[in-house]
Amino acid sequence: MTTTAYDQYREHTAGRADVEDTPELVAYYEQLAGMKTGALWTVANKIEPWQPKSASVPVLWRYRDLRAHVLRSVELVTPEKAGRRVVYLDNPGRRDVSAAVGWLYSGLQVMYPGEAASAHAHSSSALRFIMEGRGAYTIVDGHKMTLGANDFVLTPNGTWHEHGVEQDGLPCIWQDGLDIPLVNALEAGFYAVHPDLNQAVGYPVDDAVALWGAPALRPQQQGWSKPYSPLFKYQWAPTYEALQRYAKASEGSPFDDALMHYTNPVSGGHVMATMGASMQLLRPGFAGKAHRHTGSFLYQVAKGSGYSIVDGQRFDWRERDIFCVPSWAWHEHVNGSASEDACLFCFSDLPVMEKLGLYREEALAENGGHQSVA
Repeated sequence: MTTTAYDQYREHTAGRADVEDTPELVAYYEQLAGMKTGALWTVANKIEPWQPKSASVPVLWRYRDLRAHVLRSVELVTPEKAGRRVVYLDNPGRRDVSAAVGWLYSGLQVMYPGEAASAHAHSSSALRFIMEGRGAYTIVDGHKMTLGANDFVLTPNGTWHEHGVEQDGLPCIWQDGLDIPLVNALEAGFYAVHPDLNQAVGYPVDDAVALWGAPALRPQQQGWSKPYSPLFKYQWAPTYEALQRYAKASEGSPFDDALMHYTNPVSGGHVMATMGASMQLLRPGFAGKAHRHTGSFLYQVAKGSGYSIVDGQRFDWRERDIFCVPSWAWHEHVNGSASEDACLFCFSDLPVMEKLGLYREEALAENGGHQSVA
C-alpha cells in the first residue's frame, strides 16, 4: 500500500496536535486556566477523534445468572419504598452515568401478583420488553395495555404511566429501556408523581391495539399529532408472523438477515423521538457478515440461541440474554442451529443519529467480511 502525504501527516500528528510542552507553554496554559479558558491543541486529540471510539465495552448479561438476583430483590424491598424494583445493567465503561451502552439505560424490573407502582411521568422516553410471567399491565395516559412474553410497550416522555401485575397473575420480569443518560447529558430531566398516585383508566383495555394495530390500515377520524406512536403495545405473535413472511419473501440482509423496525403507524417512522426498536429473525445456519455503524444498540434474545462477535469477542447467547454493541464496534450475528430460527429484539438511539445527520455505516472488507476472534 502506498503511503500518501496525508497518511504521513496523520501518523506524525497522532490525531490533531503535535506540540511539545516547554516551560513557556506550561506557564501559558496556567495563565489560560486562570481565566477559565484553554488551548484547543491540548485537547484536540481527545475531542476531535478521527473516528468514534466508544467508552462503552461489549457486554453479555446472561439471564440465567441474573434471574435469581432479580427475584431476590422482592424479599428485600417493596415497590413503594424502592420506587421501582429494578436491577440495572452497568457497563464497565459507562459507570459514571449508569448506562448499559452509550447514552442508553437498561434494567430488569420484577413485580409480583397484586403489586402496582404509582403513576409518574418524566422527560426520559421509556420502553418495556416482557421477559416472563402473566398478568402484567401498563397504563399510559389512561390507556391500559395487558402484556405477555415478548410484547413490546412504550411509555413516551412526558406521559403518565404506571405498571402492575393482576392479582391472579404470575411473577413478571421485564426489561426497561430508557434514554435517561442522554436526557441528563442534555440537562433536561424532569420527574413528577401523579397527584392521585394512580390514573383512571379512560379507554377500553387494549384500545391502542384495536385502533392502530391492523397492518397497513389506518383508522378514520382518529387524529394523532404527538411525536410518538399511538400504538403503545406491539404484540409478539403478529411480529413473529411478519418476520416469517419477510424471511420467505426476501433474502434479507447479509448482516442482520430478516430485520424489521417497529414503526409509528401514523408517520411510518420510529416509535419515539429518541429511541427506536427492531426485531430480527436469523434463519437456521445464518452467519452474518461484520459491519459497524454509529449509534448504541442493546439486544435481547427473544427466541433461540446463537452467538455474536463484537469487536473480536465472541458472546454465546440464548433466550432472554442481553448484550450490547457500542457505537462503531464491528459486529456479526450467527445462528448455529440447523433447524431452529433465532430472534433478536433491539432498542437503540438510531432516531437521534438519523435526525442529527450522524448515522454512518461500514462493512468489513477484509477476511471475507468476518472478524478474527480474540
